[in-house]
Amino acid sequence: MDKKIIVITGASGTGKTTISKYLQDTYHIPSVITHTTRLPRDGEKNGVDYYFETKDSFLKNHYLEKVEYSGNWYGSSEESLNKTWAKYDAASIVVDTKGAVSYKEKYGDQAVVIFLEVDLDTVTKRLADRGDDKKRLQARITSDEFLRDLQIPTELAGKCYKIINNSIKATQESVNNILKIEKIK
Repeated sequence: MDKKIIVITGASGTGKTTISKYLQDTYHIPSVITHTTRLPRDGEKNGVDYYFETKDSFLKNHYLEKVEYSGNWYGSSEESLNKTWAKYDAASIVVDTKGAVSYKEKYGDQAVVIFLEVDLDTVTKRLADRGDDKKRLQARITSDEFLRDLQIPTELAGKCYKIINNSIKATQESVNNILKIEKIK
């Protein structure tokens, strides 16, 4: 079987991490651990939620994609993906739309891209509910990256699955169907 990477993308607060966790809990599809220079939120653990890096250590990895977002670096390394593929046939990763384009270009049919979309009011409420402070929240939802991630990039048009995530049950059902179509699990 070909190795698959399920690339989950969309703007902040659209449910990307929730879907990644659903894949892990329901199908035992692990998430590729990504790297960041931001500080951990309460309850986050190094090597589980992210590899929390300094700016110097961050630059030592080989990235498929990396982005600076709200003053912090985020990226996914080839090392982390290969480590996951050594143990599993499928893995998931949460990235922004620019990262999703990179994965699709590099891995072609091995990259199954799921684009999550939610209306702006719902996203704003979700981000506030998870504890992002008001000033940072405002900066985030007006940033070029956030606005870019609200829509499917032209490079992915017709090459990804789009799910409007207003209901977690309906979204999970859509994900189940995608896995059947792609013959994953």
